[in-house]
Amino acid sequence: MSDNLFPQQPRIRDAELISPPNRLKEKVGSGGLDDAVVNKAQELLERNTIDFEPLANMMVDLLAEAIADAKAGTVKGEEAIETMLYPAMQMKAQGTMFHYPLITDISHILVNFLETVSRMDRDVIDIVIAHKMSIKAVLASHLKGDGGKTGKELREALMDACTRYYKTHSA
Repeated sequence: MSDNLFPQQPRIRDAELISPPNRLKEKVGSGGLDDAVVNKAQELLERNTIDFEPLANMMVDLLAEAIADAKAGTVKGEEAIETMLYPAMQMKAQGTMFHYPLITDISHILVNFLETVSRMDRDVIDIVIAHKMSIKAVLASHLKGDGGKTGKELREALMDACTRYYKTHSA
């Protein structure tokens, strides 16, 4: 997926990942790493058996709390959007590493959407809820990988919901 999913929409906020200093590169120096070391690291990532579901469910719970707070009006405006962005960014960043690239894709759509909405309203909340429910469904079915045809249809449906929002709220 390209980084900017809605290029026609101006970004109001940027949920860009801040890269910390690369301490490993500082220790290793320039010139790169031996291919064997890189291949070993890649193999370890691919064989990763850490259970992502508890962490992902915790992020979904944070998203649900943010939604509830926005609905209740206890958190408003920019703060409401930011509280939704945090768990979405975490799932976007970690899903693929733990063999859930569909969660990364869904979260990527949500992050891009939240970066472009000008204000929190009921329609934004509904779209965030749709993303949350999609992630919960992926977790409940233990759907690792890209989800195949179902995953593609789910991504398209979420993108379509965002596009409809933009059409309805353009002024």
